[in-house]
Amino acid sequence: MVNLIWAFMAIIGIVYAMFNGTMEEVNKAVFESANEAVTLSIGLISVLVFWLGIMRIAEEAGLLRGLAKIFRPVVVRLFPDIPKDHPAIGYILSNITANMFGLGNAATPMGIKAMEQMKKLSGSDEASRSMITFLAINTSSLTLIPTTVIAIRMQYDSMSPTEIVGTTIIATLIGTMSAILIDRLFYYQSTRRK
Repeated sequence: MVNLIWAFMAIIGIVYAMFNGTMEEVNKAVFESANEAVTLSIGLISVLVFWLGIMRIAEEAGLLRGLAKIFRPVVVRLFPDIPKDHPAIGYILSNITANMFGLGNAATPMGIKAMEQMKKLSGSDEASRSMITFLAINTSSLTLIPTTVIAIRMQYDSMSPTEIVGTTIIATLIGTMSAILIDRLFYYQSTRRK
């Protein structure tokens, strides 16, 4: 659906430019934007590779296991339907840790594995309570260090590319707490109706 919306907007813009006589500016903007997108992507690759390397070092040093141990009691309480020693808990913890460091690309495979494990556990094609909670937490933008945003700010010569970390932490706390509260509210409302 989103692809259709974007295509519709692009078509409207091109048709408007044709009737308005500004097609030359549109062509110029398209090619300049494409060039800038490639340059930005190459710049982001280096930062993502750096942070993935840092994550690998942290994993080898046991830092990720330590963080997972800290968050395990919280995750077990958030997902009471999943047994404490089930592989889904490990994938959820890995996903949350990677998201906290702004590594959405590294977190995605872990999130998919967690969902697959939760689906096997529920034995149904419908989303389980744990799957919905996990999706709500992931959607809430659980990030402490926004590496991609910092990389983009560095690419565009920001004076202080890391100044966004404080506001990111505040937004993460508010977004995640809101997601958990809303998830629980809807869950308890649906159980009362049954």
